[in-house]
Amino acid sequence: MLDLTYHRSNILEQILDVLRGSTIVEEHGKDVDSKFWATYKRVSNEHDGDFLERANDDMGIILTFAGLFSAVNSTFIVGMQPNPGDTTNALMVQLIQIIADPNAVHAISNLSSSTSYSSTAWTQALAYASLVFSVLAAFGAVMGKQW
Repeated sequence: MLDLTYHRSNILEQILDVLRGSTIVEEHGKDVDSKFWATYKRVSNEHDGDFLERANDDMGIILTFAGLFSAVNSTFIVGMQPNPGDTTNALMVQLIQIIADPNAVHAISNLSSSTSYSSTAWTQALAYASLVFSVLAAFGAVMGKQW
């Protein structure tokens, strides 16, 4: 029983030593300005810590979203590319027609795709622009997390 009491008092003394050297426990007997600035420092550190934690979490969310959006956007961009097999097939048909009837006049103007060029160009330009902005957002999030 005596050993248990000695052990408890030893632990309590160690805790008191830690608390005396800690900045959490304010010392009594300070003047008003010192108490004000000590309180200000404690509150501002808590506020700054909360702010930085939220900002770090937000940057992580932005980074994840930008990465997923870039992957999906890249998939759509690849899907919008014209199929080179269609052009090859149209050229092969033209060559077969020329070989079959060399004296006829053959127009090669019908090799364009079935969709209009301007709408495809606008769609691809918007897709590439959104990909660029998504990558810039991811870059900004990485820079923000490293800062």
